[in-house]
Amino acid sequence: MMKQNIIFGIDVSSKSSTVCVVIDRIKQGETFKITNDSFGYQDLLDRLNQYLITPLVVFEATGVYSLSLQAFLEDYHIKYLKLNPLKAKKLMDNNLRHNKTDKVDAYRLALIQFNAPQKLRAPQPKEYHELQNASRYYEELAQALIINKNQLHRNLQSAFPQIESILSTSSGRVYWTIVSLFPHAQYVLNHNENQVFQSLLAISGIGKQRAHYLTTRLYALARQAYPYDNESSITIRAIQRNIANLLSLSAERDNVINYMEKLAMQANARSLNIYESIPGIAKTTAVRLVAELGDLRRFDTSAQIDAFVGIDPGRYQSGEKDSHLEITKHGNHLARKILYRTITQMETVKATQPCHITDYYDKKKRSSNSRGYKKIAIASVHKLIRTMFALIKHDQLYDYNVATHNQRL
Repeated sequence: MMKQNIIFGIDVSSKSSTVCVVIDRIKQGETFKITNDSFGYQDLLDRLNQYLITPLVVFEATGVYSLSLQAFLEDYHIKYLKLNPLKAKKLMDNNLRHNKTDKVDAYRLALIQFNAPQKLRAPQPKEYHELQNASRYYEELAQALIINKNQLHRNLQSAFPQIESILSTSSGRVYWTIVSLFPHAQYVLNHNENQVFQSLLAISGIGKQRAHYLTTRLYALARQAYPYDNESSITIRAIQRNIANLLSLSAERDNVINYMEKLAMQANARSLNIYESIPGIAKTTAVRLVAELGDLRRFDTSAQIDAFVGIDPGRYQSGEKDSHLEITKHGNHLARKILYRTITQMETVKATQPCHITDYYDKKKRSSNSRGYKKIAIASVHKLIRTMFALIKHDQLYDYNVATHNQRL
């Protein structure tokens, strides 16, 4: 017998929402609309307060549009069920939904809790939402860095392509500062060696010996160059703009990760420590995993985390049986991306930091006849999720010896 038998089904749109009240599966009156603002939510609160038993609100997570509704419900301590849109669609389709209208959807959403009751979960602390906001901002900065790096590379091809080999890596603050000083080969040749040397010596991180070496190297590269654009070309301004952007974006990305680390320590310092104990997971990855996955203790099984991330397969791989791991690719795409990348990071440190997950990955690679290893990587992500969930659940740091003897991981 359900304790809660008054349901407000809410179909959320960008500017307004459609509300349907259902009591014991029976629709009460006509559906009504509210605006997604303080006035609309006051109207909703008045209607909720008409009942002696506080109704349950059911709605779909429609990205940014449902956030203000969620904030209102949490501020007034109103219980709610926020459904993943794919899960909501599946549950409504099981109830033979044929028509797609706001009125029908609001009603069908309300019926879900009668026909297929879902477990209610306490809202996560707001630090997790802020963490996810910061993680998304971090991703935007990372993508902007890639764009500007590519633009810088293209622009240098017609001004001074040889300078890209001045350091072992054509990235980072020191490299960008050198290029901003000498964006064109002629910028080097127009100055004497002492002037170039003093310019390089003024860069933080470059000592006298290195400045002498780089001066000689710059002159050799400048003499080798045969640029298409001259030193007064607009391309030079484009190069310097790229570099200004790169320095600014890089500094902001560092600020964001520091901010995220402080938030993660406030929200769940223990999870941060546990993630960092897993080989291949450094501070930045650990912080972003806390941000994108939230508190894993809110899940009942690791399979639920698979679905949340979007790597739940139609067919599974277990033991000696290799099935086709066709993942749904629905769910948190950034969490999926970070976890997938983590497997690569684990492979790079396995010589000094052994892990049962890389053991599994390597074993499957050796026995695979396929040229691609993406399916094996996805299976490894499944293992990583199971491991993370077990460690969080039992409040334990990673131990290779324990993990290798625990076949469930």
